[in-house]
Amino acid sequence: MYLAEHAWPDLESYFESESLAIVPLGSTEQHGPHLPEGTDHLIAEGFAREAAARTGYLCTPTINIGVSPHHRQFPGTMWVDPPAFRAYVESFSRNLAYHGIDRIVYVNAHGGNVDHLREVGRRLHGDEVAFAVEWMWNESIPELVDEVFEQNGPHGGPKETALIQHLAGDLVHDDRLEDARDGGVPDIEAAETTKFGARTFYDAIDNSDNGVFGDQTDATAQKGEQLFEAAADQLVQLCEWLSDQDIDDLLPEPRV
Repeated sequence: MYLAEHAWPDLESYFESESLAIVPLGSTEQHGPHLPEGTDHLIAEGFAREAAARTGYLCTPTINIGVSPHHRQFPGTMWVDPPAFRAYVESFSRNLAYHGIDRIVYVNAHGGNVDHLREVGRRLHGDEVAFAVEWMWNESIPELVDEVFEQNGPHGGPKETALIQHLAGDLVHDDRLEDARDGGVPDIEAAETTKFGARTFYDAIDNSDNGVFGDQTDATAQKGEQLFEAAADQLVQLCEWLSDQDIDDLLPEPRV
C-alpha cells in the first residue's frame, strides 16, 4: 500500500486497523562512473515497495536526499546537513504518529544516514511517540553477500551494481564496469587511509579516485535478484514481527 496513491478515506481505514509504516530513505550521490546517483534511494524504494506489496503495510514516499557531504567532490552529489536531516525525519515521523502509527521501519540504503536514523529512533522511543528501527538490506543477509561476491564493495561495488541491474538495469552503464573497477580500489583496507588505528580520511575521494570500491564486473542482474529476494524476505519478517509486538513492550522500561 503506497500512501501517495490513495485517497484519504482509504488511508483512514488503514490507520484504524494498522499501526506500522515503512519509510524508504536513501541518497542522491555519486556511485562511480557506472551507476546512477539515485542508486541508494532506488534500492530503498525497491525494498520498501516490495515489503508493502507482500504484507499490505503502508509505504510512504521515499526520502531521496540524505547525509552525503563526504561525496561532495563528485558532480551532482546532493546532501543535507545532519541536524537538518534528523529534524526532518523526526518531524515526519511525528506526523505519522499523529495519524496513529506507533511502529516505523526506516528502510535505509545509505550508510551516511545510519547514525542519524538511530538517533531519531532513540528520541521517538524516549518520548514514547513511536518505536522506529533502521534497516539496511545488506546487513540482513551478510553471509549471502560475502558468498556471492569475492570483493563486495562497500560503495558502488558489485552488490549495489547487481541490485540496480535487477531493479533498473537501463540506468547501469555496463560498458563502464571495467573502468569502475580499475579506477577504484578493491576495499577500504587497500586505500591505506587508516594509520595506527586512526581514520585519516573524511571524503570518499580520499580513498578512491572514482569514488567506488570492489570488482563491479562481478555483478549481474541474476545475482541482484538473488540478493533482493533474500533481503526482502528478511524485511517482511521484520515488519510482521514488529506488528505483532505489544506496544507497551516496545516503549521504554520504567526507571529502576
